[in-house]
Amino acid sequence: MNSIVRVAKLEDVEVVTGFLEKAKLNSHGIEEMVDSFLIMEDTSGVKATMGMEMFGVSGLLRSLVMTANTSENDLLQLFEEMFLLARKKEVKDLYLATNKLGAMKFVEVLGFEIVDNDQLPMAFSQSEHVKHILTVDNSVFLRRRLV
Repeated sequence: MNSIVRVAKLEDVEVVTGFLEKAKLNSHGIEEMVDSFLIMEDTSGVKATMGMEMFGVSGLLRSLVMTANTSENDLLQLFEEMFLLARKKEVKDLYLATNKLGAMKFVEVLGFEIVDNDQLPMAFSQSEHVKHILTVDNSVFLRRRLV
């Protein structure tokens, strides 16, 4: 089945929120940043989501959720579409956080590099989401420069 990736709209908030909550992820604030969320779907419905929280010219990827039938190619397509969306929103540096070694290897192939916590944008310190990430064991931040 062919998948399409599109930017979420206000009428998608309930779908995105439900998809994230089903995966036991925090869905707080989705409505305010819905135009920075991507939805991957096919004829069976939503296959994956990925969001970006904006901090000036920096973006933090969050809420990457995939169904079991999401392929590696689907995931690559989702990241490529997010890079395009980030550039459209004039993001210069895109960050993500993970505590999974397997995920780190994948995103490093996409051009992300590990950064020390003291290299994170100052605006991140105001984010409850980032504060939570910093409490998770073995979590690291990675950055990809888009300019």
